[in-house]
Amino acid sequence: MAILELNHLKKHYATQKAVDDISFTIEKGSIFGLLGPNGAGKTTLLRMITGIFYPDDGEILFDGKPFDPENDIIHIGYMPEERGLYKKMKIGEQALYLARLKGLSRNDALKKIKDWFVRFEMQSWWNKKVEDLSKGMSQKLQFVTTVLHEPKLIILDEPFSGLDPVNTNLIKDEIYNLAKRGATVIFSTHRMEQVEEICDHIVLLNKGQKILDGTVQQVKQDFKENLFRVGFEITPSLDGNAPFELIDTKDHSYIIKIKEGHKANEALQYFLQQNAAIIAFNEILPSLNDIFIKLVEDTPAARQFEAITH
Repeated sequence: MAILELNHLKKHYATQKAVDDISFTIEKGSIFGLLGPNGAGKTTLLRMITGIFYPDDGEILFDGKPFDPENDIIHIGYMPEERGLYKKMKIGEQALYLARLKGLSRNDALKKIKDWFVRFEMQSWWNKKVEDLSKGMSQKLQFVTTVLHEPKLIILDEPFSGLDPVNTNLIKDEIYNLAKRGATVIFSTHRMEQVEEICDHIVLLNKGQKILDGTVQQVKQDFKENLFRVGFEITPSLDGNAPFELIDTKDHSYIIKIKEGHKANEALQYFLQQNAAIIAFNEILPSLNDIFIKLVEDTPAARQFEAITH
């Protein structure tokens, strides 16, 4: 069943179409990637999903019913890219205050906060102020305050910004655990490699429009180019009868592209007939970053992603 369904959402600012007729569905218990470069419409879309903005047109269904911000927002946890912590407030008091706003009793809130603080090794932070925390430490606190009321839908906008590798993995593990317990996670970012690792399903936005929608594996399969990496003990010579094109040679391996009308097992059979000692034969699937650049080739958005890659 779907936790969230967006039907033909539109949001305009003067002459700019920030969200231009976008529709997609998010299944319960999934980890969903909302992708796109800066200015693609991600933040505007998230603000409509959380009731901060109202769409100019279209419909949002939450848990099978028309979205009612007043009553449904209690079931949503939103961690915006622009963090919203009170810098002068003590961390323990702030976590308790935000938990109470989400409907938890004082006793329940204290228990859940202490559990999360132990899990994230934050026990000694209770009387510190947010302004005394590093960016990574405040990021962990923001994550805890987003999820401690156990929302059905958790929206994380660039959740790994400012985190070191250890704390990044800590947050990743908790995202997996939340999904296993039935929560749905929307993960919004422009870092494609993070999405490939943790997301089940993705939607890719550019200039306010949806340009890609599918599971990570299906999208990669749809854009594959019949490329394979073949490793050898000793690289063999080739003749003109090969059912593939040689794309590159590196470290006792060939990168080959299967010719139209031929199959991968024909390439494998070709090498076996030459008595080549094959130690690896792997299909090369494109990265999400490569796919996006291909879809918006020669645009500012593509150049932005090329800069990230290189």
